[in-house]
Amino acid sequence: MDVATVIHSDRGSQFVCKLYKKLTKEMATSYSRKGDPWDNAPIESFHALIKREWLSRYKPENYHHAYSIVFEYIEGFYNTGRSHSFCGYLSPNEYEKHFSKTLLA
Repeated sequence: MDVATVIHSDRGSQFVCKLYKKLTKEMATSYSRKGDPWDNAPIESFHALIKREWLSRYKPENYHHAYSIVFEYIEGFYNTGRSHSFCGYLSPNEYEKHFSKTLLA
């Protein structure tokens, strides 16, 4: 299975310089449209949420520990137990189950 690394950033000069482009040429890149702050709003909101609800409880010891903390939050709580207003106050997993049942009915 191929795993892709995606880098999303604003259009700051540090992210479009030659060295950065060279170092990240094997990675998929995603940039906000120039002058459009709405592109970043959903991910910025998620970052604030994960920091407030989860990361403030831990002091990661290393990369692997940080990875497991973030994975645990996303797969163990955010997608399975946390209600989302967009999903009618269901978790994303519950919403998908409900939506698939509606499609089959």
